[in-house]
Amino acid sequence: MTAANPDYAEHVTAAVLTMPAAKHLGFTFGRLEPGVAEIVQPYRAELTEHNGYFQGGVLGSLADFAGGSAAGTLLPPGWVNMTVDYTVKIVAPARGDRIIARGRVVRTGHSTTVAAADVFAVTGDEEALCATALVTLRNVKLPG
Repeated sequence: MTAANPDYAEHVTAAVLTMPAAKHLGFTFGRLEPGVAEIVQPYRAELTEHNGYFQGGVLGSLADFAGGSAAGTLLPPGWVNMTVDYTVKIVAPARGDRIIARGRVVRTGHSTTVAAADVFAVTGDEEALCATALVTLRNVKLPG
């Protein structure tokens, strides 16, 4: 799998931003290039006011979306990817004006892609790493 789809940005953005979880979180794409995706999550009080379970769920979801989006940029037309598994490690509280999840493809294959993501809490120009993740995705050719 390589950047075989010249319309990757349009396809990835449309696929991801129509998902219910993405709509609920309300994030946008910052950067989207072959093998790389950056997701920007505006401030949410829940990220700093609730316990680590909520933080872990949202940070894990952002990491999953960033990794999956990075992987999606390398799929040829007519293919999609689905998360098989992701492991997220919370390393610090997510306190900041916004959260940025940066995903990148680590390994591509015909049936499986592995991506990584780093999630940062951002205030002004300062970034603090708050989570890391490894995302495994299955590449699937759509019928038709």
